[in-house]
Amino acid sequence: MEKIPMTSAGLAELEHELKRLKSEERPAIIRAIGTAREHGDLSENAEFHAARERQSFIEGRIAELEDITSRAEVIDTSNLSGDIVRFGATVKLTDEDTGEESTYLIVGSHEAEINAGRLSVTSPLARALIGKSTGEVVEVTTPRGSKAYEIVDVAFG
Repeated sequence: MEKIPMTSAGLAELEHELKRLKSEERPAIIRAIGTAREHGDLSENAEFHAARERQSFIEGRIAELEDITSRAEVIDTSNLSGDIVRFGATVKLTDEDTGEESTYLIVGSHEAEINAGRLSVTSPLARALIGKSTGEVVEVTTPRGSKAYEIVDVAFG
């Protein structure tokens, strides 16, 4: 079974979602199905079919989260330091073309959220950054063409 690297915060977030789905969402949808059943003919009961569809989604997400959390390998970044980009690093970049600065935390694929500044370790940009250090320029092939970024700063913790 392949381990899934992630931060302790990422694992805690997934475990919180799993707990919420099991303790709140699952019982609520069971009640909704029961209420819809009381309305009679199930073949034409849109409320019943919508509730069953929602139940299917919730059960699928629970199974997915149980699989992910069981295979999670938490990487402790608290004792990492230096200026070489690794998993758990916060990397400040400057776009060589526009001069625009951006900061990303390199995390596991299941906790990545680009709008929140969390970049998946499997993304093209993160793969280009891993092993590089402050001051280096990396080239990344994107759907819009090649982009160059300078690593301005690398921090851990």
